[in-house]
Amino acid sequence: MHPDADPDRRPSTTAERWRRLAAELTRRIEGVPPDGWERPAPCEGWVARDVVRHLVEWMPSLYFGSIGRDVPGVPSVDVDPVAAWSAVDDAIQAALDDPATAQLATETRAGSMTFDALVEMTGLMDLLVHTWDLARATGQDETLDRVEVGNFLPGLEQWGEAMVASGHFGPPTPAADHADEQTRLLAFTGRRP
Repeated sequence: MHPDADPDRRPSTTAERWRRLAAELTRRIEGVPPDGWERPAPCEGWVARDVVRHLVEWMPSLYFGSIGRDVPGVPSVDVDPVAAWSAVDDAIQAALDDPATAQLATETRAGSMTFDALVEMTGLMDLLVHTWDLARATGQDETLDRVEVGNFLPGLEQWGEAMVASGHFGPPTPAADHADEQTRLLAFTGRRP
């Protein structure tokens, strides 16, 4: 049985969740047509290439910097956004799959936590919403992983004001009372689904 067929069989570790969410993002990155990289993205002032650039720039420096390791070599997003994302995805997945690395202590502005917990707290949501951003910018399937949307929505509803204050999210946009969970999640992150 495919894991999607039974929600109780869905991956639950950070490594497994990363693998699933990154695969969905990778599918959208690989699906960008050659002329699609400069199309406007939902994030103000960004184009599709900037969605990938954002992930490729902040993730390695935070994650590998927090454990005192060199940032892996990453191709230029301007030259090959697919290869750039692939390099970052592979490095983070390898770190999460290695129990010793996954449990290394990190020190960040958010406090002390394991590498695994840091990725769970900061990376999984970014994979989810930026999958939608890239899909919207390039005319691809905008459907997000419903289980992950359901995982994140209660926290967004609780921490909405703090998220906006962090500067990482725009102010929430209106969503109808009867809106589905994906629409509500995207609206909480300042997007207009």
